[in-house]
Amino acid sequence: MRVHLKYGEEGLDLEFPETANFVGVLYPGEAPVLTAPEEAVDRALYRPIDCEPLEKLALGKRDAVIVISDITRPVPNALLLPIIIRHLEAAGIPGEKITILIATGIHRPNEGAELERLVGREIAGSYRIINHFSKNEEEMTLVGTIGDGVPALVNRHYLAADLKILTGFIEPHMWAGFSGGRKSILPGISSVRTLEFMHGPEMVAHPRTRYGILEGNPFHEAGLLVMEQAGADFILNVTLDTGKRVTGVFAGHPVEAHLAGVEFLSRHCIRTLDAPLDFVVTTNAGAPLDCNLYQTAKGISGVAGATRDGGVILIATECLEGFGSDEYRAVFEHATTPQAFIEKLMKKEFFLPDQWCAQETYQVMLKKEIWVHTGGIDAATLKRFHFHPVPRINEAIAQLLERFGQDARWAIVPDGPLLILKVD
Repeated sequence: MRVHLKYGEEGLDLEFPETANFVGVLYPGEAPVLTAPEEAVDRALYRPIDCEPLEKLALGKRDAVIVISDITRPVPNALLLPIIIRHLEAAGIPGEKITILIATGIHRPNEGAELERLVGREIAGSYRIINHFSKNEEEMTLVGTIGDGVPALVNRHYLAADLKILTGFIEPHMWAGFSGGRKSILPGISSVRTLEFMHGPEMVAHPRTRYGILEGNPFHEAGLLVMEQAGADFILNVTLDTGKRVTGVFAGHPVEAHLAGVEFLSRHCIRTLDAPLDFVVTTNAGAPLDCNLYQTAKGISGVAGATRDGGVILIATECLEGFGSDEYRAVFEHATTPQAFIEKLMKKEFFLPDQWCAQETYQVMLKKEIWVHTGGIDAATLKRFHFHPVPRINEAIAQLLERFGQDARWAIVPDGPLLILKVD
């Protein structure tokens, strides 16, 4: 049999045997693609969820800020931004009073040609666009506290705006349960000091900071609190299919519109199995998400809950950017073993940028093996950091069937973390 895996821009074709207990090639349930997404967005702004229409909210406002996701997220900004801006200008807010704030979190800024790809050439050349820099304390303002008195510091340009609009897309999220909504502010436009709490070892290890969980999730709850402290007037979130096409538009109240999107998406993106898998072949959803090892933690975590202890997660991830940063590579130098790494983190022997995704990866590796097929990191480096390198996926599947037996329970998840696997 053959299947196409999401890998980089082009993908990978994989031949595999259909054995007795092969669970299947598992895809997210696909909601119908909207045939007229522009009309759907326009309609959602006029008839939002639990809130006044955007134009009415904008009347009498001196200026507005629109928060957008950065280049690592496939949000259709070129679709959303012109429609939002049209509504704002119709309400009397001139273009020079509209700021687009890129919610980079701790990621690098998006500039030049990359910025044009992110928002479109016309908008890039016509509107004030600011990248968020989480380490620039001069750009942050205290809005309150979270956790045990941790300062909630948010971008001052956002706070200064008279009308605050959040955009994004909703997908399963490794710690927040689902992306979108409050995540535009935390971590999107918050200080690295605040993010250190959100990505601290206790938060990452918490049993409720998991894909698909909102209730009792401290990551989600902290995000809601900071959004309340910072203020947000309106959100516009979308859901996408595996081809990055719009399937749903959710606009309006920052909490209620997001929950409506989560409810819609949950019907399609979570699959519950009746028993755990011996091994699973998955991806990191292809480009842009499989650009580096930092992001690859998402694909690993997405199938971990359905893989038995002692089992294997085989992930195909291109990693053209390697680890993603020198800082992330440095985190792995502390991992003499997965267990030693986790113990050092919990004892707070160090705190390094990006350690949270390494923690997520090694938490999985304590109980399961992680096999990696990539062209972006050499085999020796993967081995050094306790991964099992996979030059050819079909040969690796044959090895796993030999190891677990021809009656092994296994599955293929071509779209990676766009589908979350759980066990009943």
